[in-house]
Amino acid sequence: MDLTAKIKDVFNVETIKLELIKTAFGKPDVYLSKIDPRVLIFWYLVVSIMPWFTFNNTILITIIVYTTFLAIISRVSPLILTLLGIGIITELFTIFIVSIFFGGGTLESVMPILTLSMKIFIMSIASISVFASMSPERLSDALLSLGLPAQFSFAVSYAFRMLPILLDEYHQIFQSFRLRGKTPEKHGFLKWRIVFYYTKVIVKSFYPLMLNLAKRTRLTVEALEVRGFSYSLHNPEAKKEKLSYLKIRKRDYQFIVSQLSIILLILWFGAQFPS
Repeated sequence: MDLTAKIKDVFNVETIKLELIKTAFGKPDVYLSKIDPRVLIFWYLVVSIMPWFTFNNTILITIIVYTTFLAIISRVSPLILTLLGIGIITELFTIFIVSIFFGGGTLESVMPILTLSMKIFIMSIASISVFASMSPERLSDALLSLGLPAQFSFAVSYAFRMLPILLDEYHQIFQSFRLRGKTPEKHGFLKWRIVFYYTKVIVKSFYPLMLNLAKRTRLTVEALEVRGFSYSLHNPEAKKEKLSYLKIRKRDYQFIVSQLSIILLILWFGAQFPS
């Protein structure tokens, strides 16, 4: 019972909503949040693309350790790390089952799939390390300064901000359906009637959510237009003023040199002990 209570305390709507809010508003006191967002985006691209050009498992494992360490110092949400860990365990179990039925359970049949899984894991852990450290505004401004369309940059920031709100609104709609509905008196075999009832409520809850989302989006667009949002998107002076705080400082150069040194050290270590 204690274990069940602890699981319910961790995996509930309020906890998920709080973690989404923390992710959506960034963590201004962590190490990566103090680095210029453009530098972080380039670092993410390098770390995510580099594993796809090698099949050296020593390099891949070392990069996993390196990116995991960055995720720890970035104080990534335990909920996100738990979900990532569940996904990894499920994937490894699937690989094991597939290798038994189709590859004879030999190491030669498992290693190519494990190598692919390690590359995907590196991209995942690098993503949560970088994008969980940056606030939506800094990410949006970085994309805008790199030449992406202003509408796209704003959409990224807006989506981050809307996630906790949408989750809270969906939870309220779901609870209202439960209050007005009635669960089946007979549960059936393995409680299939209860499962079917809640599945139906989950699907029905999406329709009011989409309507409320459309209303909220229209209200946001009207409020932005009143404040001259479209004009500021295409005005060079407004764009320059908006991005004036983005500057490569001494800390950013130190980050570039240190991370480049670590990557070169990883490549050297993999060449010395290939796998």
